[in-house]
Amino acid sequence: MKTAPEHHVWRNWAGTATAAPVRWCRPRSEAEIATAVKDAAASGLTVRALGSGHSFTAVAATTGVALDLSGWTGITAADTRTGLVTARSGTTLRALNAELSGLGLAMANLGDIDVQTLAGALNTGTHGTGARLGGLATQIEGLELVLADGSTAACSASSRPDLFAAARIGLGALGVVTSVTLRCVPAFTLLADERPVPVEEVLEQFDALAEGNDHFEFYWFPYGRNTLVKRNNRVPGDAEAGSVPPPLPAWRRFWEFEVMENAGFGALCRLGRARPRLIPALNRFSSSVLSARTYSETSHRVFVTPRRVRFTESEYAVPRESLGHVIAELRRAVPRLPHPVMFPVEVRVAAADDIWLSTAHGRESAYVAIHQYAGLPYQDYFDRFESIVAEVAGRPHWGKMHSLDAARLSALYPRFGDFLRVRAETDPEGRFGNAYLTRVLGG
Repeated sequence: MKTAPEHHVWRNWAGTATAAPVRWCRPRSEAEIATAVKDAAASGLTVRALGSGHSFTAVAATTGVALDLSGWTGITAADTRTGLVTARSGTTLRALNAELSGLGLAMANLGDIDVQTLAGALNTGTHGTGARLGGLATQIEGLELVLADGSTAACSASSRPDLFAAARIGLGALGVVTSVTLRCVPAFTLLADERPVPVEEVLEQFDALAEGNDHFEFYWFPYGRNTLVKRNNRVPGDAEAGSVPPPLPAWRRFWEFEVMENAGFGALCRLGRARPRLIPALNRFSSSVLSARTYSETSHRVFVTPRRVRFTESEYAVPRESLGHVIAELRRAVPRLPHPVMFPVEVRVAAADDIWLSTAHGRESAYVAIHQYAGLPYQDYFDRFESIVAEVAGRPHWGKMHSLDAARLSALYPRFGDFLRVRAETDPEGRFGNAYLTRVLGG
């Protein structure tokens, strides 16, 4: 294990959080992770495991010991009959998807980026979209963690169920997740249909679209009339050859995703940042040039798209039935903001689940994610958004920008107190704490 008192600064992807750990460790085994935790305790230091830095909050930041798990990766066990797969916690979703594909397996649902580590994505409640599907954490069958005393704990629904209920979305507050056992599904193909639709039409048909598709989401440009509606549906294994559209040719995939959605949109964003008065017109232009495409592809190649234009993001889960109210209020609010908004709003859906700190705990949810291009003012926009979702008991994504503290969050989560109890049992000295956790979980 490499251990060094390096004082270089850790910075997240969006540049919204930084930290200067006093010690960096790069363990390559579970024993080395345990040793790092015990050594930190002996030195009176806190410990945080670093993922890929894709959270917009400082959830991973530490001034103590930073555990770089990039050397702790890969699938360690797989049963293609049951779909149970165990992987080390530092494995990125991109690497996991590639390895699963080689085994003829897949994750049942994914978000739209794959650079996160497995543990980082799970600990912060990463989700995709699908009215009958939960977030990534609902696919967990078992976890192993190194606790504050350096011991290893395994948990599942039948073994230490309270620890399991807490640790599936644990914010890194209960221990260092070392391995995750997932229930995967046989590899499948998705039929992707993406097309512009007027925002009023999408809102009128929202429930039908959510219920009528395996995966449904839409992007709304705040000054424009159109949304981009994405519907992804599983292709039956017995579908006749030629009945399903083929994958996008390589040239078109490059043109659509790299040139148009990254290079082209990035250029518009830079122009808007240089001349903010142009942003509403640029936003309307982006909305007006949306085009339709239909294709089929391996599931993870449809779920995941490259994101090279940097931004800041806030996302809240709201009761699904309140989505219309939230969007209506946003439509009224955006034109009155002191600073214009360059990026679209993303809306997704998820089934209710029973995970204690899941944003979809106990209720069918719609997720509303707002964004602002890097370098543009965002605080007024995010504050107004928070006041809107507060009216419907919105729950903030744990890895995205929000201002809520433990007092407000405890009222939103029926099992918040149970989570704090398990944390007190597993980490009584706050070995895995940091400033973010002090705010959201209490001192």
